Amino acid sequence: MSTMTRTTTHSHRLGPQQTRLGFAGVLRSEWIKLRTLRSTVWSYLFVIVLTLGMALVMSLTIANGMGGEMDARGMPDAAQTELFVQSSVFGVYLAQLVVAVLGVLVVTGEYSTGMIRSTLAAVPTRLPALAAKAAVLFVATFVVGVVSTVGAYFVSTAVYSGYGLSASITDSDVFMPLLGAALYLALLAVFALGVGTMVRSSAGGIGIVLALILVVPVVLQMIPADWAQSVVPYLLSDAGTSMFAPESMTGGDSMGAWQSLLVVLGWVAASATGAAVLLTKRDA
Repeated sequence: MSTMTRTTTHSHRLGPQQTRLGFAGVLRSEWIKLRTLRSTVWSYLFVIVLTLGMALVMSLTIANGMGGEMDARGMPDAAQTELFVQSSVFGVYLAQLVVAVLGVLVVTGEYSTGMIRSTLAAVPTRLPALAAKAAVLFVATFVVGVVSTVGAYFVSTAVYSGYGLSASITDSDVFMPLLGAALYLALLAVFALGVGTMVRSSAGGIGIVLALILVVPVVLQMIPADWAQSVVPYLLSDAGTSMFAPESMTGGDSMGAWQSLLVVLGWVAASATGAAVLLTKRDA
């Protein structure tokens, strides 16, 4: 009888340890969920196609716009570099909308199907699940962003080389904006994930994020007040654009790349904090 008691007690002690899911397991689970969603595959394909396609359109437009009136070979190196960057990152303006929608759907899709209950049951502390979602989404979006912008650079190179223009991708003035564009897309996806976690609605989350990207900047620019113009550089989309866009695209009134990165990180931190607080306080 005592032997059976000891065996039963020992098995009860092992039970929770055997079923406990470590953070590596949560990461693996979130990666499987992300890559098996059709919305993820299509969204990332759209990002790549948009970035490459807009790079082709922009480079052809600029090249044809020269019309023989400009001696391309006589352009300063800095001007040539700016043309390459401008064409390579142009598609990010549209790709950011796709990434924002994807970031919301990654979490709201689970709420709509009820899968979130299984996720939170497997991770009762909840925060590791949110952190794993954010980490997997960030890395996947960053990789896709790098592939897209680097691919866009080679598309631009194929066009501009016929006009005697050149800019090496190993040049920091070329590579860093490409990297900055990919980083902005990844951070934007995490921001949208936080918004989706807070509102738990696909329509509501998408509406909020797209309004912040598209509507709020336009409204503030239309307000004839100094305070409104002072706020614009601190908006998520404007600060994100300043992380990678050349001066010809930003107008020269924006902050530097590193200051803009800090602003974007502030937006992401606010979204993640709100998501973490509400996720731990509300029922699934």
